[in-house]
Amino acid sequence: MTEDFRNNWTRCLELIKSNVGPERFNTWFACAKPLAFDGERITLQLPSMFYYQKYEDDFFDILSLALKKTFGYKIKLNYEVRVVKNDKKSTVKIESPQQSSPLKSKLASSYLREPIEKQEVDFDPQLNFELNFENYCVGESNKLPVTIAEYIADNPGKQEFNPFFLYGSVGVGKTHLMQAIGIRIKEKNPNARVLFIPMKQFQTLYANATMKKDIPSFINWFQHMDVILFDDLQELSNKTGTAEALFPIFNHLQLNRKNIIFTCDRPPMELDGISDRLIDRFKWGVVESLQKPDFELRKKVLSFKSRKNGLGLSDDVITAIAMNINGSIRELENIVNGLLTRSIVKNVPISVELAHEVMSHVVKIPEKKSINFDMIVETTAEYFNINADAIFSQSRIRDIADARQLIMYLCHKHTQLSSPSIGSKLNRSHATVLHGISSIKDRLPFSKELSSALSSIESELLK
Repeated sequence: MTEDFRNNWTRCLELIKSNVGPERFNTWFACAKPLAFDGERITLQLPSMFYYQKYEDDFFDILSLALKKTFGYKIKLNYEVRVVKNDKKSTVKIESPQQSSPLKSKLASSYLREPIEKQEVDFDPQLNFELNFENYCVGESNKLPVTIAEYIADNPGKQEFNPFFLYGSVGVGKTHLMQAIGIRIKEKNPNARVLFIPMKQFQTLYANATMKKDIPSFINWFQHMDVILFDDLQELSNKTGTAEALFPIFNHLQLNRKNIIFTCDRPPMELDGISDRLIDRFKWGVVESLQKPDFELRKKVLSFKSRKNGLGLSDDVITAIAMNINGSIRELENIVNGLLTRSIVKNVPISVELAHEVMSHVVKIPEKKSINFDMIVETTAEYFNINADAIFSQSRIRDIADARQLIMYLCHKHTQLSSPSIGSKLNRSHATVLHGISSIKDRLPFSKELSSALSSIESELLK
């Protein structure tokens, strides 16, 4: 066998493996041995007649196309099969009966998928594995986009949400959610070709390909991906050449049921300097907005970051930050980092006062609102939709009893009233007030309903 023959056969196997996948390749093709090549005809040795039948019935098209692409269009195929194992005398030679037949499609050879070159198989997917679903906080304000993202990650190749166009303001978690999709797909299938790429980087690569006059190879490489995560699509505005290169990549991936995810700071219809045909394609799947975190989600993010950094922020500190920082998740992270740094430098415990000091460098902190007993009673009664007079009665109805204990807890937390003073105003004993405050503290970690009530009432009081 000549050196060219060996190289061509290796190339042929790479093409087949790229198209049938590693498992089927190892089962059906790794055992094939090339015996001879006379410049026009190649002879393959197969383990049994069963393999011969399998090649002719199921794999002839892919085998024929791979041979034609590597050895030339006139290549012919023969088989040698030993009918009895380990008995050379039982060897039979068979000329492929299909090789004289025309291909089922004249265009088929042009769609034979080329494998990624060896030096590119282990390319960097550019994923930060800290940005996974497990580290992503979910609340009512982001529940829908997260649900869509998890569906895509758990069902790659499905077309219901392909492409997924996620937009929102800076720092709300778009990149984290996008990366989480890619990370889960890689966790489930390490061989999946997943690529995260900021649009600025895509532009740089396109510019380099333009200088080298190698745009086709640039496009072809991206077309081999299984999942592409394009970040900050707004950078594509008025970049005509880059947009034109993205168009065939998008079409190829969509046609071959490969996932495409975009993030952007605005919806598709607000993008400037991008052709309508590309904008229309962004809307083929689903376009979803990622909103700024609401109060409950901000508290959840702060609690998560607190635990992760070993800070153990108190409920009072978390509430104070969540009330004043209402922009992005990134701002919340910066406040937590600032608290950690300032606490270490000053060698003081983290408190509401320290939190206000850190936040004063980020936002204007309004003067603390004065909260009194009457405000707490009125707001609590309104939340539970009960008459305020009922709170002072002897009624033990669940909602009234909960409202009464919450008032005790809120008065203890937000006013200067002593326990006996709170009891006096509610016509209850000092011991009853202490029990009510303790009861609320004990129930909060386990009662979502009670926690939601407390957050809503506090939010209203602190407005």
